[in-house]
Amino acid sequence: MTRSCGLELISKLNCNSELYFPYDGEYSGKGKPKKYGDKINYARIPKRYLVESTVENNIRTSIYQATMWHKDYPDQLNVTIIHKENLSNGKEGRVILFSSDLELDAKTMIHYYRLRFQIEFTFREAKQHWGLEDFMTIKEQSVQNAADLSMFMVNVSQVLGRAAPEETPFSVNDLKARFHGLFYVKELLKTDPSFDGSGIFDRLYERVCRIGCIHRQPRAA
Repeated sequence: MTRSCGLELISKLNCNSELYFPYDGEYSGKGKPKKYGDKINYARIPKRYLVESTVENNIRTSIYQATMWHKDYPDQLNVTIIHKENLSNGKEGRVILFSSDLELDAKTMIHYYRLRFQIEFTFREAKQHWGLEDFMTIKEQSVQNAADLSMFMVNVSQVLGRAAPEETPFSVNDLKARFHGLFYVKELLKTDPSFDGSGIFDRLYERVCRIGCIHRQPRAA
């Protein structure tokens, strides 16, 4: 299904997944050719599959990459194994990533997989704050417009958040509360034709905006 959209899949396997190297023996001439070779031994991965090994803060990180089989998947997988060992106490751990793209190198696969959290946060904000799951349109162009607008507002909110003073905590709820407050203050002041805007506007704006904020301390002048 992923490939039918012109995309390739990147995901994670269990750390003890049963993976098999492709069979490289001779064909016996009888029956279906074997495709499963030796089962991987995570304690003794052949050195020819080692891509990189580094030591930092007494932690050795070894990255292996190989084309392998998993019996739950119909096609070969591009597998990247990240093995970490604490040199001071001998404790070990591993992460196993895979992709349907057999040409993808290990470092790029790791980089792409790390981006999934940013993607999830983007969709969470679009759904929670900017209407991605609330629109009721069903026509293709209308759905495209609504989705694009939600994602656009995520970007706008991030830009406004970066522009806020560093000492001021930022959240999307705070941002929306401030713009709601600004709208309410302007509408309220329109009821007094004699108001000239001197002095009171900034103080009133700050008080009204803080009503719906999570971080309610005043903004820096």
